Amino acid sequence: MNTLSPRAVARLVTLAAGLLPVLAQAADMDGSQLSVLWGVPFAGILLSIALVPLVAPLFWHHHFGKVSAAWALAFLLPFAVVFGPAAAGAGIAHAMLAEYIPFIILLTALYTVAGGIFIRGNLHGGPGLNTAILAVGAVLASFMGTTGASMLLIRPLIRANDHRKHVVHVVVFFIFIVSNAGGSLTPLGDPPLFLGFLKGVEFSWTLIHILPETAFLLAALLALFYGIDWWYYHRKEEVLPKDPTPDDRTFGFDGGVNFVLLAVVVGLVLMSGLWKSSVSFHIAGTDVGLPGLLRDLGLIAVTVASLQLTPSGVHADNQFAWAPMQEVAKLFAGIFLTIIPVIAMLKAGVDGPFGAVVRAVTNPDGSPNPAMYFWATGLLSSFLDNAPTYLVFFNTAGGDPAVLMTTLAPTLVAISAGAVFMGANSYIGNAPNLMVKAIAEDRGVKMPSFFGYMVWSVGILVPLFALMTWLFFA
Repeated sequence: MNTLSPRAVARLVTLAAGLLPVLAQAADMDGSQLSVLWGVPFAGILLSIALVPLVAPLFWHHHFGKVSAAWALAFLLPFAVVFGPAAAGAGIAHAMLAEYIPFIILLTALYTVAGGIFIRGNLHGGPGLNTAILAVGAVLASFMGTTGASMLLIRPLIRANDHRKHVVHVVVFFIFIVSNAGGSLTPLGDPPLFLGFLKGVEFSWTLIHILPETAFLLAALLALFYGIDWWYYHRKEEVLPKDPTPDDRTFGFDGGVNFVLLAVVVGLVLMSGLWKSSVSFHIAGTDVGLPGLLRDLGLIAVTVASLQLTPSGVHADNQFAWAPMQEVAKLFAGIFLTIIPVIAMLKAGVDGPFGAVVRAVTNPDGSPNPAMYFWATGLLSSFLDNAPTYLVFFNTAGGDPAVLMTTLAPTLVAISAGAVFMGANSYIGNAPNLMVKAIAEDRGVKMPSFFGYMVWSVGILVPLFALMTWLFFA
């Protein structure tokens, strides 16, 4: 095996040290100087997720990772040519170190821990039980995160309904309620609110101020679901002659150690937000703080501990598999890279290519328009990462948490509600959406396509959002 000489190593170290200041400067991308054409790869990956599974399902099943990588390269290679390798390297470093890697580590920990908890007992899903499970999941989502609650409950919910002919509507409403709307009451519920917490928004502020909007949306969705599920349940031949799951009336939990590990995950996330440390590691223009680093290392340890401590029988009973997590990891790697110029253009505000969007949220007298903030934040969060979208409009509204929590409280409510609620508008609006879809398909549920899902969201959610605008933000 060839080895580098000490002189070659010294040259590489010197070269790397010389590149770091260049990478640091390149990390600050001026979105006002970018053309909207830089957003084409991002649009391409979204359209691929939407269309390729419809026109070439077998190809997509085997090659979706390559498609994601191709769109990432379609952005990175031209960007490196036009702006230089340093700028491209800085963009990759920031997207990976500051966003993607922590994001995937947290999702993997929650996926593993929740997958190690088996809810024992053969529940028979009907309108009442299904509605109750969705309501419990909505409450849990604000305290263990939409991802944690989704991963904990989606498997037993699908298993409880495996004796029924129609299950798609159950999973779709699960995404609406548990994977999105339920996570609006605390910073633990959804990443945008956690970013607001890091910016200075009080932990209990969302619980107090977004409770009316959350209660309205959840009550409406639960009522609609009960009506739809009741209609399906009472149709002829809806219930299969034989339940595929053996009858078991004993209710309980296996893999209980994972409840402790789940509490550790929540503690690590809270620690990273509450602990302020001056220690930071500067890597290729990206600052990696000590609290965040320890959080990620702790989450990796929790993942390993869960895999080691969970009895193999629990994973078998849960039909635990890595395929859904791999799909999310590969697709979001491409999304996080191709979204770089789109977020930069949004951050440029009125001076950027999307200046019209930013100007639309302001009244002629210069005051913020809560209704427009709700829709602008929400519509962008439906297809972009809702966390940076929240930050863009948080800063557009002034960025002062003391003012936003008091004088401009309606505006901050609108931004928070739009980012969390409208993440349900598409499969990629929030990470748990795609994970729930993948798990459901892994269990044999024929989930709707990208646009098929949006038929549900546009038909059910958009009218509710319009009514909420009139009730709360007009």
